[in-house]
This record gives sequence, structure tokens and C-alpha cells, in this order.
Amino acid sequence: MHEWIAAAKAELGIDLDVDIAELLDMTKVVAHQVARPAAPLTSFLVGYAAGLQAGGAGAVSEANRKVTELAGQWAPGHENGAAAL
Repeated sequence: MHEWIAAAKAELGIDLDVDIAELLDMTKVVAHQVARPAAPLTSFLVGYAAGLQAGGAGAVSEANRKVTELAGQWAPGHENGAAAL
């Protein structure tokens, strides 16, 4: 996986090291608390939000923390949860 991440970053012109375990933990929480398809979409949103905040590993970590906390509070069957997807 690390080779893939390095290749993807190179292809996209990204020179940023982020906490991969932290991002994977977020996708796990989102997949289980919200809905599986929400995990990759949320990853995109974390990256986009970090970019809007001038980027950097700290911005990624902060956006990741926010959505992980939100997903952890998401009640199964929430009206905007899995059923809405």
C-alpha cells in the first residue's frame, strides 16, 4: 500500500506526508457508523477541506479529527445516514 500511495502522490504532484493510520481509522469509523460508501467520499472531503485551509499535514489531521468525531456520534439509522444513500 505504501508503494501505491507514493506512486499516487507522485502522479498527482503531492509532496505531503500524512498519518495514513489516522486516515484509515477515520474511514473505518465512517464505514461502520454511517455507511460503507461514505468512507471514500469522506476521505475526499477531508482532503478538500484541508486544501481550503491552506493544506498541510496539520490541516488534514484537523479535518480528519472533525469528521471522525462526527461519525462516532452518528446514530445507526440516522435519517441522513445509510438509508439516505
